[in-house]
Amino acid sequence: MKPMSTRVLLIDDDARLFELLASFLDPFGFTVLHAPDGGRGLAMLESSAVDAVLLDVMMPGLDGLEVVRRIRLKSRVPVVMLTARGDEADRIVGLELGADDYLAKPFNPRELLARLRAVLRRASPDSVIGGVAEKVQVGDVVVDVGARIAERSGKPVDLTALELDVLVALMRRAGRPIPRDALLAEAGRADVVVGERTVDVHISHLRQKLGEPSPIKTVRGVGYVFAKDAAT
Repeated sequence: MKPMSTRVLLIDDDARLFELLASFLDPFGFTVLHAPDGGRGLAMLESSAVDAVLLDVMMPGLDGLEVVRRIRLKSRVPVVMLTARGDEADRIVGLELGADDYLAKPFNPRELLARLRAVLRRASPDSVIGGVAEKVQVGDVVVDVGARIAERSGKPVDLTALELDVLVALMRRAGRPIPRDALLAEAGRADVVVGERTVDVHISHLRQKLGEPSPIKTVRGVGYVFAKDAAT
């Protein structure tokens, strides 16, 4: 019996890109669905089960940034944004809105394959370390790394994929500052290279979502640290 394929929805008005990706990804176990604009892409997400979304920023009608914002209102499906090369602003905004990764056009299909596999691994609820589901806890903050769930004082904290990765990195090194320019690499997200502002934005969002008192402290001239004595 042929194994079930991984279903990827490409939301992009470039029909040639769809043909290329459908042909390239098929031998690797991916089935690519296609929506030529944001409206039809959102409709397909409502009616079809997909494992990941490839989303172009520049499209007629609804642009990719508005589409990812609407996706995140209803779904945690992994989203890889496709941006114009060098357009840092779109990448930052896309990550802020909840995209899991980005890739600049034109791109090598093999790099896209690697990014897809990475976001799917991070999204998998079956992620384990040494055969045991990993949980990280400091004070009243708990993250189930495998299930990708964060809680504070027993209440769920709704985080984007990148925010959760950054939080886990800080918690694993609680009490030890992590330099700002090394934090994304520490979180296993060295692929996200959009400048220091991105780190500051995600730290700001984490602090807001975790609430007061904030367990994430700024170490002036160094970076950030998760306090060991986070409120309990």
